[in-house]
Amino acid sequence: MRTIKVLQMIDRPFLGGGQMVLLSIARGLDREKFAVAACSRAGGPLVEELGKASIPHFAVPLGKTSGLRTVRDVADILRRQAIDVLHTHGGVAGLYGRWAARRAKTPVVVHSVHGIHYLHYRNPILKRVLIGLERRLGRTTDAVVFVSEADLVRARSLRLAPAYRIRLIRNGVDILPEPSPWRLEALRKELGIDPDEIVVGAVSRLHRQKGIAYLIEAAGRILECFPRTRFLVAGSGPLEASLSRMVRERGFDRAVRLLGERSDANELLALFDIFVLPSLWEGLPLVLIEAAGLAKPIVAADIEGVREVVRDGGTGLLVPAGDAVALAGAVLRILEDRALGRKLGERARIEIPRAFSRPRMIAETQALYLELFKRKGFA
Repeated sequence: MRTIKVLQMIDRPFLGGGQMVLLSIARGLDREKFAVAACSRAGGPLVEELGKASIPHFAVPLGKTSGLRTVRDVADILRRQAIDVLHTHGGVAGLYGRWAARRAKTPVVVHSVHGIHYLHYRNPILKRVLIGLERRLGRTTDAVVFVSEADLVRARSLRLAPAYRIRLIRNGVDILPEPSPWRLEALRKELGIDPDEIVVGAVSRLHRQKGIAYLIEAAGRILECFPRTRFLVAGSGPLEASLSRMVRERGFDRAVRLLGERSDANELLALFDIFVLPSLWEGLPLVLIEAAGLAKPIVAADIEGVREVVRDGGTGLLVPAGDAVALAGAVLRILEDRALGRKLGERARIEIPRAFSRPRMIAETQALYLELFKRKGFA
């Protein structure tokens, strides 16, 4: 079989969950069978990481209102590079990439849905429009990949694609080694955290989906019982200004720090005593797997996607989404019972990374590419 040329495509070049999945696939594909390149907006840490791995990158103006110019640009890349498999990630790339693939007559098209986010939009008309659009695109996509069982079931019930085109490939990550004690000590000094202070943290985009406002609200209750607690949130997003204002208005300037985008998010994760994920909805969050790999006690919202990773009372504590009181209660339970925290963290370290490994995700993705390529009669 000849080498199969694959283009991985996503809109924004920061390092969110979808971008990390794209990067893992691009780095991990068998180079004897696949030649891989990537496509996104220009610049950003994703492009830097692709460059470090010597993976070619093509910059295009990808946005919700990009229009025909983007379709023409992507179709031109697909033709010039003689791409065999286009794999799009997320709604914006999925729209323009699949449209371009039809123009370029790309043999195989795969689309990954990293959470069906538009089902949570507040505008019901827009929600219906996007469901209809995905149904139309799904009929001409060779495989629509969902990262959680819950999203797959929902996609089938909404008929987002023909049943035989819908696939499940759960996310997977490599668990990185814990930073050295001197690096963690340096981080504490950089952030002004005293040795006896407890760190409760989140690594999250500052978007309504992630529920960080509930963590800030919960901080007040936690500080009443454990005043030597610090709250760190690594990440940026559209709610950064409003969340910063919330912190100031509540007088939490020293206790709660919004750190912005960080290149050392994995090291920060190792600094946390408790990891919190207060999201309102998720696909299948990679950061939970990373926290588990570091044996961190996890407190997370009891939502679909999260429940596929964390067993309540076994590998973490789950609380109702959008409930700051319950969130504070779960964190306090761990702070008051350190043995429970250690037990939850150790069970998470043993169980979760094994079920959500990067090699398994890459093997399943490669098998899908090969299956579709052969089915189309190109091998």
